[in-house]
Amino acid sequence: MQVHKIIIPTPYPVGDVNAFLVKGDALTLFDAGPKTEEAYEALKWGIRSAGYEMKDIEQVVLTHHHPDHAGWVDAFPHAEVLGHRYVDYWMRQAEDFISYRNAFYIHELEREGVPKQIIQDIVEVRGEMELFGTRPLTGFLAEGDEVPGHHKLKVYETPGHAQSHLIFVEEGSNEGIGGDLLLEGVSSNPLVEPPNELAGDRPKSLLQYNASLKKLRDLQVSKLYTGHGGEVYNSAELINDRLEKQKQRAFKVREMLEEPKTVFDVTKMLFEKIYKKQPGLTLSETLGQLDYLVDNQLAQIIVREDIEFYQKV
Repeated sequence: MQVHKIIIPTPYPVGDVNAFLVKGDALTLFDAGPKTEEAYEALKWGIRSAGYEMKDIEQVVLTHHHPDHAGWVDAFPHAEVLGHRYVDYWMRQAEDFISYRNAFYIHELEREGVPKQIIQDIVEVRGEMELFGTRPLTGFLAEGDEVPGHHKLKVYETPGHAQSHLIFVEEGSNEGIGGDLLLEGVSSNPLVEPPNELAGDRPKSLLQYNASLKKLRDLQVSKLYTGHGGEVYNSAELINDRLEKQKQRAFKVREMLEEPKTVFDVTKMLFEKIYKKQPGLTLSETLGQLDYLVDNQLAQIIVREDIEFYQKV
């Protein structure tokens, strides 16, 4: 697989994001950076450094819907845009989807014992929505598909960090494009998001994420092009390390549950200095650890007046 890496600045704490230009029977851009002027210039010059112009891109393939990856699809009006079907909801931003999204978060955050003002701060993120692209997808990709124009480049669904997350692994070389599933320097956040079907129970993101890491480990990828930072060559070793550290974090959380506590109570204890600045991220991290404990029968949920409390068992 011939891959040209393009490093794009973002306004997020994670720093730069990577896009990848891959030449096959189609000239394909994997991910497109956030919709900022700085990102556009970096994307344009990155494509030129590979010997192409923006207009030469035949298709854009998205690893997931987060705005640092899905912003500049709008810069390629004549290209095909492919990704998980869930991405399309975020691109279209239809009012019924926005209403469902808001209601989902309000309901879940209330059950977590989060104060009303913090709930409003989390739900009202119209500014971030502006960093998404607005082009609807022209086609959907799902588990087992082959990326059009790229023989033997297979699609694998890997939810957890995002409900729409996909990775792409080439049969033969076993090289892959991994989005944010496994990063070289930091562990990705399993984020709480509405379910793919826009109905039903909250997805348990950390449990999904752990399963996706194990799927990647089983694929024995020789080289993984990641969404942030450098390439990963020792994926199995790194995955085992990440899973063990996550387990240890969960046991640390369990020690806080001598008395019943809400997700918000535990978040304040775990992230005392930053939970006010990053409530969505910190609550997602905490809820993931609590889901892990409940799934492993190390904690139980007690519901009081529609609020969930967790206590170790």
